[in-house]
Amino acid sequence: MRNFSDVQTSRRTCLRAGLGLFGGLSLADWFNLSAQASAADSFDNTKSVIVLFCWGGLSHVDTFDMKPDVPDVRGEFRPISTAVPGMSLCEHLPHLARHADKLAVVNGVCHTMAAHRFAATWNLTGRPYNASALRPPSRRDWPSLGAMISKVTDGHRRSILPGTVTIPYPIADHGLANGQDGGFLGAAYDPVIAQPPDGVAYAGLSPNAGVIDLKPAAGIEPPRLRDRRSLLASLERCGDPLNAEADRQAASRDQALDLLTAADAKAAFDLDREPPASRARYGNHICGRSVLLARRLTEAGVPLVTVNCAAGDLNGSVGAHFDTHVDNFNRLKNQMLPPLDQAAGALIADLAERGRLDSTLVVIMTEFGRTPQIGGGAGRDHFPNCYSVAFAGGGIRGGQVYGKSDRIGSAPASNPTSPADVHATIFRSLGIAPDAMIQDLDGRPLPICEGKPLPLFG
Repeated sequence: MRNFSDVQTSRRTCLRAGLGLFGGLSLADWFNLSAQASAADSFDNTKSVIVLFCWGGLSHVDTFDMKPDVPDVRGEFRPISTAVPGMSLCEHLPHLARHADKLAVVNGVCHTMAAHRFAATWNLTGRPYNASALRPPSRRDWPSLGAMISKVTDGHRRSILPGTVTIPYPIADHGLANGQDGGFLGAAYDPVIAQPPDGVAYAGLSPNAGVIDLKPAAGIEPPRLRDRRSLLASLERCGDPLNAEADRQAASRDQALDLLTAADAKAAFDLDREPPASRARYGNHICGRSVLLARRLTEAGVPLVTVNCAAGDLNGSVGAHFDTHVDNFNRLKNQMLPPLDQAAGALIADLAERGRLDSTLVVIMTEFGRTPQIGGGAGRDHFPNCYSVAFAGGGIRGGQVYGKSDRIGSAPASNPTSPADVHATIFRSLGIAPDAMIQDLDGRPLPICEGKPLPLFG
């Protein structure tokens, strides 16, 4: 380990030496290193968003938009009654069914991208994938939902926690999916990636998983950390007083050091502070642990947390995810729906009991649906023509279904909804104007969203 007394050590290297690394990013990289291009004056800083992303393509006709009277579509599952008369959900979503009075289900979401990464980008950014072929994520990409929210709310937040967090790992299919990071907003708006320390994990590959550790490196106790901070500050006073970049780096480092010494911030990541009954309620699996961690982080002040409720890499359609080309029904009922249902139901109930449901928007989304037709091997294939998204909390009126698909669930029959409309609804919940502006790498002002909020609010 390098010593802070080494005057040749860069600020970033000093930070890494004293504090350790997480997921390839120093804690300093969590914070904004540049001036803000815009802010949302109406942002309600009491609100936050938890996105439960069902990576792989959640079958709408087997969950939220079932077609029990169409033999060629209905498959093996049956609908069950919910807390809302006339509203039904899949029999393998009993926890969500009990809280249907808090759900707004949107059927008839649609777009035109049938490839996972293309479709995920559209849903994660609200913008279509702007290339004809797959390419690695770059700083020319449109930023993620969390990055945009972090950008426009920076001037309103008082928390030293990061602006957006992804749990338990990023998503990938033939490489990391685009649209998960800060894109052209820069690395300061990339999410922190945190993985819960326990719980039964998803089967399959998970790229770049990491466990956040807010403890200083071995042997660096708080007094010594303060001494090193003072030493580094004295060295900086000998530098160029007109170096604006150095000043920004120093401010970033100070925020990171504050985070390391802030008990409340560290406590937000500590699931051991949850009672055993609470951990059991969410589930002893990585989905439950991840969703519980998301609740803690939003309570502590993180504006948006994304939980990828599936194995991180689709791995050739092998593993625990929603890409059910083969054995759709067994995989859903045995692997995928029970943990999602338990964790999502627990989250909604827990937030309501804590009096935080109105200030926390929960969004259950995916990149596309699955074909109404059942294919060979009892599977369903990619289907962007029609799928479902569900909301709860955040000012959304529960107990409603918006939009309708046709008789077999193959296309919207009324109120078609785009991914941009889903984003606009999320911004509306936060009090952010969809036409709030951000700047791309060329300095061009661009609206964060081109959709319209759905009429879901109470």
